[in-house]
Amino acid sequence: MKERDDRFYLLHMAECIANIEEDTRGDKTVLTGNRTIRDAVMRNLQLLGESSKRVSAATQAAYPEIPWRDLADFRNVVVHDYLNIDVDEVWQIIANNLPPLKAQLEAALDPTRPHS
Repeated sequence: MKERDDRFYLLHMAECIANIEEDTRGDKTVLTGNRTIRDAVMRNLQLLGESSKRVSAATQAAYPEIPWRDLADFRNVVVHDYLNIDVDEVWQIIANNLPPLKAQLEAALDPTRPHS
């Protein structure tokens, strides 16, 4: 896979996080109280996981701080076990896991940062 392809997927992952931040505005009640927002957030989480699976093994190895496997596994839950998703757990992911992931992606996208 070409490096520019990996950059495309990393940018897409960051865009999914930005969409989730915009949609929820840091407020759990926005997520829990609005089905349309909840559906949009779940779709962005799905796409985030899907893009993470498309990043090459070399790039994944260069950024071991990014939880590649967890992202792919969560994507599978969103796609295949969607009826058992707990919205409170989704909020915990949004509140606790997305901020560090966003910072990790920003670091990975920084052209001045040397690869590991």
